[in-house]
Amino acid sequence: MDSPRNSTAPLDVIAASLRRHRARAGLSLSEVAKRAGVAKSTLSQLESATGNPSVETLWALAVALDTPFAALLDPPRPKIQVIRAGEGPVLYSENTEYSATLVASSPPYARRDIYRLEVAPGPGRHSDPHMPGVVEHVVLGSGRALVGPADEPVELHPGDYIAYPGDLPHVFQALEEHTIATLVSEHV
Repeated sequence: MDSPRNSTAPLDVIAASLRRHRARAGLSLSEVAKRAGVAKSTLSQLESATGNPSVETLWALAVALDTPFAALLDPPRPKIQVIRAGEGPVLYSENTEYSATLVASSPPYARRDIYRLEVAPGPGRHSDPHMPGVVEHVVLGSGRALVGPADEPVELHPGDYIAYPGDLPHVFQALEEHTIATLVSEHV
């Protein structure tokens, strides 16, 4: 990947979202940290906008808070929104060359979030199950990748589409340099 590994995650937005969703759920800092399997100090840092969250940490917190992942990254936005390639809130995986850029989060009347993925060849990103009922849709734009359920991923080529249950373990493994895809996470 050509982009630097420094996070451009919107820390103030994430902090406010975590506090808002935790208050909505009526849960203590300790309880959310326990449910997400993260240290209480990590959650405290994130809520004070001093942490540097990974994709894995935010997914775990979203599941613990029973909220869509993108709701933790969603800043107020104008009616017309353009995000150029290389712009937008980017999160990186801890374990592989994988980045997810939030392109569009679900407005109140819809049940989906849209991401642009940039993934380098390697062991791939293995995801734990998301909230019950989540379905992920992937369209591969460039490169080649194994995508889908962890026990039976499908090889995709540019232009290929796959849908699979996001509430089961799943994987995205790039097989070529410059693998870029669009991911739509659909919530029930």
